[in-house]
Amino acid sequence: MVGDTPAFSVLFRIALLALGISKARAASLLQVDKSLVGRWAAGSVKPTEHNLARITSLLAERVPGFTMHDWQRDVSSFSQVVGVDPGLAHRSVDPPPAVGGGVLNCVMEARIETERRGAAYEGFWRTSRPSVLMQGRVFHDYGMIRKGNFGLLEVTMGGAGLTFKGWALPLEGNLFAMLDGMVGFTPLFLIFKGASLPKVTQLDGLVLLAALDAARTPAAMPILLERVGDLSGNRAEDEAQCAEMGNSDPFSEEAELSEEIRAHLFRDVGPEAAAKGGDMFLTVSAAAMLSRGMAGPGQLEG
Repeated sequence: MVGDTPAFSVLFRIALLALGISKARAASLLQVDKSLVGRWAAGSVKPTEHNLARITSLLAERVPGFTMHDWQRDVSSFSQVVGVDPGLAHRSVDPPPAVGGGVLNCVMEARIETERRGAAYEGFWRTSRPSVLMQGRVFHDYGMIRKGNFGLLEVTMGGAGLTFKGWALPLEGNLFAMLDGMVGFTPLFLIFKGASLPKVTQLDGLVLLAALDAARTPAAMPILLERVGDLSGNRAEDEAQCAEMGNSDPFSEEAELSEEIRAHLFRDVGPEAAAKGGDMFLTVSAAAMLSRGMAGPGQLEG
């Protein structure tokens, strides 16, 4: 079994970062159950000598000369051996400040994925979603996604004088977000189907919120997130542009929506819709998914 100093789970998460793979991909390459890889990364169980040898062999393909003895190194030394910046490694594996009983495992995993692919989501964005209060209308929010404190993606969105802030977690090919509404103090929960290309340009997803009616009625609906610009790299300038975008008229671009997007946002669900080839439930199905990405300007898109 692996020694306790430093914890194998910490070094294993750095190894995944060096390999540029997710826990699911590691499980596939190692031919073990994904839940076992998750327990290794969480520190709830250590690999047997047999599995440690397989992990070592996998890492040695990326880092020639890597051996079992390297698992006894400290975080900084291990990071240098596997080619990961020590500062980046510490940001990825050091736990963020605990809230309540501790840190969720998904947050720890998201920090690793954010270091690996977070840049794909950074930029200025516009949402398109049905208005709960104005039937048949499409509401637009505008804002920014960028890497923030604690190694997570920081999200700021706004429209019609309302501002929402929170965090987004890239996990298992999807993007999960929880935003705090500044009016009514209720959160919004969002799940987007991710895109695998280096630069994400469009995300298709679902949002769950409490409507701003008198009863604060819970509502769920489709939502489309579209990239409208790239960050400048100057945090102050990007914040100023984000604030300016947040003051935009939330209905100013409603007329420009295509019939395809409008139909997607207002699609019927339920048994009758499913019988006609539609959705039984409100889902982001692979057949109709609108998430997109690109490899580079004028290059591969999809």
